[in-house]
Formats: sequence, C-alpha cells, structure tokens
Amino acid sequence: MRIRASVAVVTGALALTALAVPAAQAADAPGVGALARSFSASAAKSAADDSQGDTKISNVVVNGGKSVVFGPTTKKTFTVTFTASDNAGIEDAFAILWHGSTMDKSDNGALPNEDSATCTKVNATTVNCKQTYTVKANYDLPNAHAGTWKTWAIAQGKDDDYVQKDNAKSFYVQRASQLTVNASPEPVKKGKTITVTGKLSRANWETGKYAGYTAQPVKLQFRKKGSSTYTTVKTIKSNSTGNLKTTVKASVSGYYRYSFAGTSTTPAVNAAGSYVGVKK
Repeated sequence: MRIRASVAVVTGALALTALAVPAAQAADAPGVGALARSFSASAAKSAADDSQGDTKISNVVVNGGKSVVFGPTTKKTFTVTFTASDNAGIEDAFAILWHGSTMDKSDNGALPNEDSATCTKVNATTVNCKQTYTVKANYDLPNAHAGTWKTWAIAQGKDDDYVQKDNAKSFYVQRASQLTVNASPEPVKKGKTITVTGKLSRANWETGKYAGYTAQPVKLQFRKKGSSTYTTVKTIKSNSTGNLKTTVKASVSGYYRYSFAGTSTTPAVNAAGSYVGVKK
C-alpha cells in the first residue's frame, strides 16, 4: 500500500514498507508518529499487545462505526477516534490501520495523515483522540484486501506508562456494490409471465471499473402498489457475469426489486423498484 512514501505494513509499533525494512530504518520512516518511533526497537521483538502501568485505550471507532466503502477509483479520507487515559495524564497517542492474519504477517496498512493523534482533554486523566487516513482504492487497495481490517493503537502517559494494542478495533473495508432490475412486459395481463432481469456488480479496484459479482444469493422482492413494504418472492443466484434472471406470474400491480444482503467484502444494496402494471 503506497501511502505516505510507501510506508504501510505494520509490525508491532513499526510502520514498515511491504519489504519489511529493518526496525532502525522504520524508526525514521516519514509519517510514523513520534510515539511509535520511540517504541520501535522493543516492538520489533514482539507483535503482541504490550503495556506498562495504568494507561488505557477505549471507545475506538473507525469511520463513525460504518464500514469504509470504496468505489473503483474512490479516494476517501476517514477518521479513527478513541479515548486514552492515564492517572498522570496522556502525553501522546497514535493509531495505524492494517490488514492480515497477524501483525507480523500483515500485508497492507494505512498510516494516518498526522504524526500523532489530535487529542482533546476531557479531564486531568483522560483525552479523546482523533486521526485521519486518506486511501485511494485503485492505488492502495488490491481486491484481495477487501474484508476485515484492524486498528493498531498506542498511548503513552506523562509518567511514561503506556499501552499498545495490536487490534484495538476491527472494521470492514469493502468494495462498493451496484444492483439493477428491470421487470417486463409492462403493462401485463393478470396471470401472464413477468421476466425480471438485473445485475449485481461490485468495484474492481485493480481495473478501476465495476464488474459482475458472481454466484451470490439475491432476493427478488415485491411491493404492492400503495404499500411501503417489500416482501421476498424468491432467492436466486447471480450467474458467472453477475447477471440475474427469473420469472413470476402477474397478479397485482406493483414494484419488483432485487435485494443483496452483502458480505464481509461487499456492502448490502437494493435495486430501485421496477413498476409493472397488471391489467385484468
């Protein structure tokens, strides 16, 4: 991930390049907070959580609690907020976002736009902190890195106590989804066959375009004219190109739509309703 001079993958308190540069080099990497640099040598020995004293990190929220969703070429700036506390007060705090099975095997990451978190005093022991991150989908994100990401965070008290968490909060980075529908013929006689077609697509960050999302369960739903509620008629699967097609018998006038529940890599999406008027 080439964010802020290609410094991205995280190991312990270090922000490393994808080539896993030595700790001494990582300690001087641009964009790495002063607090993270100060812990670089010891953190390189272990990728586990670490703490000393009574420093605490809590209330970690990424992107306001919502998944971070990117279209094919989306460039997005989003925030991480958290609370840090220590009986002597907080000196500094810092957070990095990462992807992978473990910290020492992380394959992607995002450094914040600031060298350390901006923290607002709540009282003598507690601060609320914030950092921002800017990511461009078709530059920083391969498709395989959609899904669960984690937040590495560290805070240091004014008495040199500290806490380091490899995963202070998990969140989803997702490929934006699109869903279309068309029900025909319209109008149609009662009892005749209606064909409902559509397509489920999602962002392909590597091509910068949308592409069909294959073999996914999608619900066909119907809303009677004058009603505000959709009910599920049946569930079908998208084909090898993401296309959808099924048939139903015409009964009453109303709107048909496809509805996709979403996955860890792709958000839920509903198509706009396609109206069919039914004649007797």
